[in-house]
Amino acid sequence: MHCSSPKMVCETKIVADEHDAIPGTKKDSIIVSSSQMWTSTPAPATSALESKEPRGDAVFIREFERTDHSEVRRIFCEGIMERIPNTAFRGLRHQNQTQFLYAMLTLMCYMVTNSLALTCCTPFLLMGARYYYSRKVILGYLDCALHTDMADLEAYYMKPAGSCFWVAMLEGRIVGIVAAQAHEDDNSLELRRMSVDSRYRGKGIAKVLGRRVLEFAMLNNFSAVVLGTTAVKMAAHKLYESLGFRHAGESQDHTLPGTPRSTLQSLFFQIRYHRYRLQLHEE
Repeated sequence: MHCSSPKMVCETKIVADEHDAIPGTKKDSIIVSSSQMWTSTPAPATSALESKEPRGDAVFIREFERTDHSEVRRIFCEGIMERIPNTAFRGLRHQNQTQFLYAMLTLMCYMVTNSLALTCCTPFLLMGARYYYSRKVILGYLDCALHTDMADLEAYYMKPAGSCFWVAMLEGRIVGIVAAQAHEDDNSLELRRMSVDSRYRGKGIAKVLGRRVLEFAMLNNFSAVVLGTTAVKMAAHKLYESLGFRHAGESQDHTLPGTPRSTLQSLFFQIRYHRYRLQLHEE
């Protein structure tokens, strides 16, 4: 499946959403940006910044290089696949109308069949259908992303003015990614594609990636930084708020890029889309 639109506001954030616990939980971690050091405990700044290579316990943020492509895609794909069970099951807790509908379907099953065994099986059948459609939709979205910006990161993020793509390095490995894409129409910068390797979460990597985007926005005189997310876990929303973003609205039943709607899909797959904005200065 191919998706022709290069500007997909929500794609970034389906990944940003759930990838990291709120950073700062490990007090001894030291995080180094390419132009500024972020640290949770006092440490000599010169020793970390003067060394050509970051310390083994430090996270270093640098710009994307062509040789990073396979690892970047791996982290992105793994993050997207994690969304399947979260969307299918965890997301149902926030959908009161859907819960009521499923309860009515279960009751109708008993009234029609008068079978207690079949009625007890109905919730499991409904959850199975949710997982099936969640997988179908998210795989369609993943395919769309892999055929657009994630297919050529240099063309989408490194060459255009005002855009960039970064990777987080720890122990010589790529452990996180984030992108920034300029929108000239309103002089805003969009935070996109934030994701952290599941093996390295809880070290503050997501937060320092977000700060790198904000730093980039200020250095390039953008008036605001925006993002959209379909996050289910509250940790992602708390992360954005800790970076200074303000909630700017939401839509209850969002359609992901590359995923055409159908009646059954609407019954078993619903996702909420949240918009966030951080105003840096007035135009």
